[in-house]
Amino acid sequence: MITGKKVKEILKNGEFTPAKTRAHMTPGQSLKIIRELQELSQNALAKLSGLPQSTISGMESGRINIGVERAKVLAKALRIHPAVIVFPGWENEKAS
Repeated sequence: MITGKKVKEILKNGEFTPAKTRAHMTPGQSLKIIRELQELSQNALAKLSGLPQSTISGMESGRINIGVERAKVLAKALRIHPAVIVFPGWENEKAS
């Protein structure tokens, strides 16, 4: 078993292999997956967020841009950070 002390040592020495991204997805796909993992229908998310179901459908399909303000509203309704929706494929190495 690896203890917290051992984990800190591994991280400090760089003795780990970062996980690879297995799937690239759009913000709309990310929204749909999070919604489905929480076992919410589009109608249920619409009630929680105050956004129309048709708008949620459009965002999930990529027809409507989610945008920062909608991401904040959706994130609050889904109890997640907005970046999980807006930046589903974020990789630090490529951000520089």
